[in-house]
Amino acid sequence: MRILLVEDNQALAEGLSAILRGSGYAVDVVSDGASAHAVAAAESFDLVILDLNLPEMDGLDVLRAMRARQNRAAVLILTARGTPEERVKGLDLGADDYMIKPFDIAEFEARVRVLLRRQAGLRASVVSYGNVSLDLTSRSFSSAGAPIEIPARELGLLELLFMRAGKVVAKEAIVQSLTGLDDDLSANAIEQYVSRLRKRLAPYGLTVRTARGIGYYLDKTASPE
Repeated sequence: MRILLVEDNQALAEGLSAILRGSGYAVDVVSDGASAHAVAAAESFDLVILDLNLPEMDGLDVLRAMRARQNRAAVLILTARGTPEERVKGLDLGADDYMIKPFDIAEFEARVRVLLRRQAGLRASVVSYGNVSLDLTSRSFSSAGAPIEIPARELGLLELLFMRAGKVVAKEAIVQSLTGLDDDLSANAIEQYVSRLRKRLAPYGLTVRTARGIGYYLDKTASPE
């Protein structure tokens, strides 16, 4: 999942981006409204975490422009402007959630998870495919109650394929979901991650199949090995 964090307080931006990246999300950070407007128009994000008191362009104007372009990314407003009027205005403009500074980090992380889960069209906190289950709260995989250990980048790839099980995910969409603007993830690297995932999933009756020239999709094998 890819997140755009718009925050002009450098210390807060660094802290929140570290937390989000530690959870395996691809995070881009900008510190002013004009940059947020430009990046949100040019790139695709699952979630935008948006401050309102921004240099150059107010956060509500960024949100208004996003929705005018039919940008469907989830938006979490994170601001010190917490009057009822401000909250109503933000929600009416298309924000999905609203948190007032200062805030509890655990609640922030929970709200991010809920918004990303909703963005993926999932309501339950645990989803299953074949013999494998994904706990969306802890972002962990298991089979018959036993955890499946997966490295972070492969975990992000499997999570993406799992939430779209049976459907082809384009290579470009995979690269965009797993990387930020400053990252460099090649098609060859994706192929390596796919190869490793196939080996890890084989004992559980799942595999990652290639849609030649398009991308990859998660599928069930005939039976677990």
